[in-house]
This record gives sequence, C-alpha cells and structure tokens, in this order.
Amino acid sequence: MAKKTTSILSEIGKSGDAPAPRRRARPGYLETRSDTLGELTSGVIEDKIHKRVDPARCRMWSRHNRRYDLLTEASCQGLIDGFKRQGKQEFPAIVRPVTDDPSYDYEVICGARRHWTVTFLRENNYPDFLYLIEVRELTDEAAFRLSDLENRDREDLSDIERATDYREALRLYYRTQKEMAARLEVSEAWLSRYLDLATLPKRVLAAFGDVTVIKTKHGKDLKPFLKSAKEKRKLLAAADDVSKRQRQRLDEGRALIAASQVVSALVQSLAAKPKAARGTLAEFESSDGKPMLSVTRQGRSGLVLRVVPKSGATNKEILAACATALEQYGEKIVK
Repeated sequence: MAKKTTSILSEIGKSGDAPAPRRRARPGYLETRSDTLGELTSGVIEDKIHKRVDPARCRMWSRHNRRYDLLTEASCQGLIDGFKRQGKQEFPAIVRPVTDDPSYDYEVICGARRHWTVTFLRENNYPDFLYLIEVRELTDEAAFRLSDLENRDREDLSDIERATDYREALRLYYRTQKEMAARLEVSEAWLSRYLDLATLPKRVLAAFGDVTVIKTKHGKDLKPFLKSAKEKRKLLAAADDVSKRQRQRLDEGRALIAASQVVSALVQSLAAKPKAARGTLAEFESSDGKPMLSVTRQGRSGLVLRVVPKSGATNKEILAACATALEQYGEKIVK
C-alpha cells in the first residue's frame, strides 16, 4: 500500500514581545483540505509517494550511471548489514513509472545499490524484504542530473563509470560542454577531466585489469600520447602487452599491477628503448612489472643470468625466474 509523506517548511524566530494570538476555532474538513491544497500548489508542502515493492518489478534505467554488473556482495556489504539491522530499507530509491514494458512497473533513476541489496537479501533468507521507492515524473535530462547529483561524492562510483555517463549525456542532452557544465553547476575544467578519461581506447582500459581503479589523473597522463597516430599505435601495442601480463597474474592468483605502475609502463614504452645486449635470450620482470633478470648467451656454451639492481623483486621471484631460465635455455646452451 502506498505511504504518503509530507515535508512542511515552517517559519522560525518569532518575536517574544508579540501578544498572545487569539484562540482560533478549529477549522472544518473542507477548510483544512483547501488550505493543504493551497500549500501544495505554492510549494510550502511537498507531496511525495513512497512505496515498498518487489524489486523484480523495477528495471535499471538504461542511462543509470552505476554499472549494475559490477555490484557484488562485498561492494554492498555495508548496505546488507544496515538493512538487516534495521529490518528494512530506510531511504527510498527514486524511480519513474514504466509504460513501455508490462514486465516492469518502475525504472530506477537513483538507487541501484539499494535495488541490488534488497534483491540479494530476498534470495538469501530474507524473502519479505521489499524495495522502498519514491515515484517521480522525470525527463531523461532531469533524471540524469538527479542521478549525478546523488552519486557525485560517492567513492564507490568509479571515475570511469562517471566519465562514460558524462560523455553519453553530453551527446544526448546538451549542445556544448559549456552548457552541460552550467546545468550540472560544475567548472568546465572539472568536467573536461572526466570527458578526457572517457576517450581512452578500450585496449588501454583493458591494461588496468580492473576498470574501477582508473582515475581521471590517469586519463590526463595518457591523453598527450593519443594525439599522434604513431604514438597511439605504440601505446596500444604496449597496452596489449600489459593486458597479457594482467591476465597471467589473475590466472596465477596474484594481485594486478597497480594502476599507477600501468600508466608508468605505458608511458615508458613510448620512450626510446636501448637495444638489448647481443645474445640476449630473455628478460624477466618482477611482480611490479619492472625488469629483474636478463638471460644472455656467452660464447657457444655459456649462459649468463644477470640480476637487475633496484628492481624491487623478492629473492623468491628472482630464484623462480632463474629456475625458469635454466629450464628453457640451459639445455640449449649445453648442446
């Protein structure tokens, strides 16, 4: 059943010297109703409808700025614990009515994490949980601004999610970046940092392994190398190489290379590289992506393993690389 709530703005700071007001007769029903309608019209009272509904009857707005597929039990753990503690969802999500699909009644504008959490709880021993919503009539542009305002300062929304959202909003709702910045009440420079991040090629994004760790500063650092076609080709090739290393680390159960180190590796790839020493067979990198061991041939039967200083590699990493080098090249050298 719908639950109607009202928010009333009242005057404060009345003078203490004012005479006591005359007692007024209690107004009748029609007079009270007339006064309330007048206050609603003037904006003194905001009339809002809150409902608790089955989350399955609510779909995500296609322009929602949060990646629903990235939500997990871990990322929503705070909400899960809070909902369990309170026995319900306290703050409503903002939705608008759906008229084009009989499978849904509402479209979620703000409240993806709350929707995910209620759905999770219903599927995990809390079937009576319902999704608290506030129904509004909103245009797409108004929905975008409302969603952005609610999520702008939330750390759990990644920069790349926000950047992608801003780029698409600029295309759909605004004629210029200046107009968009004015509507969002932000500076053009601030908005530009996100729009620049949104221009990074997918191959570069893949090099980070996890897109949620990418920050606007990373986009700023890499942007200059995308202007030249030649440098862009080199950057993409380096990104592909880092992506392979990231996938290998995941397969081995190791942590991903940190975002700052990914940027450093990509930028360094564009610098002129010294030629490998003659007879070099292989080079091994540490877990941080830095060179730590080189394998070179010396004469017909010699094999030199050179540990690179200040690589940050552990003894275990170096010994493992040495063992691999001997397995791969030792037999060939002996023969």
